[in-house]
Formats: sequence, structure tokens, C-alpha cells
Amino acid sequence: MAAKETSMKSASLPPVRVTPELRKTAEQVLEEGETFLAFIELSIREMIEKRQNQKEFMGKGLASRERARKSGGYVDASLVCEELHGMLKKAKGQSL
Repeated sequence: MAAKETSMKSASLPPVRVTPELRKTAEQVLEEGETFLAFIELSIREMIEKRQNQKEFMGKGLASRERARKSGGYVDASLVCEELHGMLKKAKGQSL
């Protein structure tokens, strides 16, 4: 039995219609030597990473909430805010 070849082929994204103003603004922020297509690819990669991070963050937060519900280990928000306010006040006093 022959081994399957597992080469990665590239794929194209569909063309995206944007306003002339958006295109102009995007072109104005290109780095030296950067192409518009490279900018678009980087933007897509960064947005994918951002959304993956958001999803992971939300998952951790929901899991933490569930653990707190099961254990009853909640801390009242007003106590947290009061403690944070005190920390801020102390930090401001030290920086003067």
C-alpha cells in the first residue's frame, strides 16, 4: 500500500468588496515594502488568533463560574471593588 502524499495546497479567499475610502485608508497604513494582499492575509491571521483567544478566555471564565457555583465560593462584587479602590489609592500615594 502506497503512502498518501500530504502536501499542503494553497487556497484563495473570495474577493471582498470595500468602499474606496476603506481601501485608501488601508493602503495608507501599509509598511514599507508590504503588499496589500500581505496586509489582508496578516489581518485575517490576527483576527483568527484574537477570536480563538476570546473563545478560550470565555471558556475559562464560564468554567470558573461553574466551579464557583458548585463550591459556593463567590466574592461579593462590592468587596472586590472596595479592595481595588484601596489598592489604587495606595498606589497613587506611593507614586507622588
